[in-house]
Amino acid sequence: MPVNPKILGKLEHSQRVLETPLSEHPTPAKLPSSNPTRSFWIDSSPDANPLAGQGSKDPLPSEADICIIGAGITGVGVAYHLIELLNNASHSVKRPLRIVILEARDFCSGATGRNGGHLTPAVFLEFFQRQALFNTVEAIKSYELEQHTASLLVKIIEENGWASDIDLVEGGHVNLLFTEKEAKNAHKDFDMARQAQLNLDSVEWLSKEEVEEVLVLASHLSNLTRRTHYQEYGAPYPGFREPGHNVWPLKLVTKLYQHAQAHAGQYASLALHTRTPVTAVTHETTDNSSTYTIVTNRGSISCSRVVYATNAYSSYLLPFLAGPAGIIPTRGQVMSTRASVGTDQIKIPSWSGNEGFAYWFPRPVTHDTEKPLVIIGGGREAVVPSYELYVDDDSETHPLVGQALREFLPSVFEGKYDPDSEPEMEWTGIMGYTKMGDPFVGPVADLFVAKPDGDLHKKQYIAAGYTGHGMPRAFGCAEVIAQMIIADISDEDWKEPDWLPQRYLTRNRRVE
Repeated sequence: MPVNPKILGKLEHSQRVLETPLSEHPTPAKLPSSNPTRSFWIDSSPDANPLAGQGSKDPLPSEADICIIGAGITGVGVAYHLIELLNNASHSVKRPLRIVILEARDFCSGATGRNGGHLTPAVFLEFFQRQALFNTVEAIKSYELEQHTASLLVKIIEENGWASDIDLVEGGHVNLLFTEKEAKNAHKDFDMARQAQLNLDSVEWLSKEEVEEVLVLASHLSNLTRRTHYQEYGAPYPGFREPGHNVWPLKLVTKLYQHAQAHAGQYASLALHTRTPVTAVTHETTDNSSTYTIVTNRGSISCSRVVYATNAYSSYLLPFLAGPAGIIPTRGQVMSTRASVGTDQIKIPSWSGNEGFAYWFPRPVTHDTEKPLVIIGGGREAVVPSYELYVDDDSETHPLVGQALREFLPSVFEGKYDPDSEPEMEWTGIMGYTKMGDPFVGPVADLFVAKPDGDLHKKQYIAAGYTGHGMPRAFGCAEVIAQMIIADISDEDWKEPDWLPQRYLTRNRRVE
């Protein structure tokens, strides 16, 4: 049973839909839904989210120095990096910084707690397009940022001994190429990236014959000498392999928060208040200084600096970010399904295919004949022409997306997945898409040309709009925000990291 051709080759059309101006004035996102679907990462065991309701019944502080809105990998990442910077450098902070994280629902219950579990930095895909749209240096930095982010996270995980706690798996990543056009574009990206001197030594191309036939050879030859790891595959498509990890995202963010709180030390305090949706941020000027009132359902906080780690929901508080010029809420759908064979046959790499629309990986098992639980996401390409764009409700799933997900693995790996089996869990999460495909990072005021609008947002920052590719980017973008804040507090110049693309910065992303 081949892959359904109706879901192939949709990337160009989905991008056109993403960029198309709306016929009506764009509607800002709503607050996160109060009854979201149950995610494997959050709900598969009673102890999966120990911080779920942290601080939800504690009184809110009347004042704070930094209020971070959102407790996913970006929001927690900003807090983590702030505390690391304060502990590891001699910055002139007059008193300990009071850092507060506010989360509308349970801890890490947004996109980070609902994604596919991949930590795979892009190595070369989309290089040709980025080079043409921007320039060679900007294109290269796209991959440098992802390499920096992923390697930093892995380093933190390993140095702190968290690998087994968060199910870190280094299985590599295989990208299957289903159509000739997809294969041709991938090879063009690779060739142009190599010409630009990107290090591509880790990339291994797999022909259709290698992917499909070496599996058969491996079962008949007792002393297989050539590239035996091809027996991991068995799908009748070409592709390539690149480095990659998988994690339990919620458990990773939990560890990062606990580490930050434990290391706050003499330079900072860190508090988390979940189930505390922020409904407004108002600007006030007193004694020639600006402060903000953070309005929540449980009271208000007076705050000097605000960080929007709100991704898809950013336009709820920043309505000028609604629509194609800003951040578009986009619903992703994921499910956990049981394979029909053990990891001795499907092995442990993570996968993607169909121009990135589909992504999946097997969860760790105790022995290699155990049938693994496979987490697979995607299927938006089955909903044409909307592609689940402008959908900010994760309280339900889409039946057409669910059907596409159910059919996908049995069609790619014949005999390894039961086409009639139902998933053990199925859920949705809301991603934040931008027409550029890249996040907004930096001071909110820099988004405005007009000074009065910018003045209303001084000392506010944003890192949001990862376009479905947040795990290898968000923690690095959070690092940038933390650096900016510390530089501002210390009256120092912020020094741009060499790995940061210029186009991410809000000063280069005017919204008018």
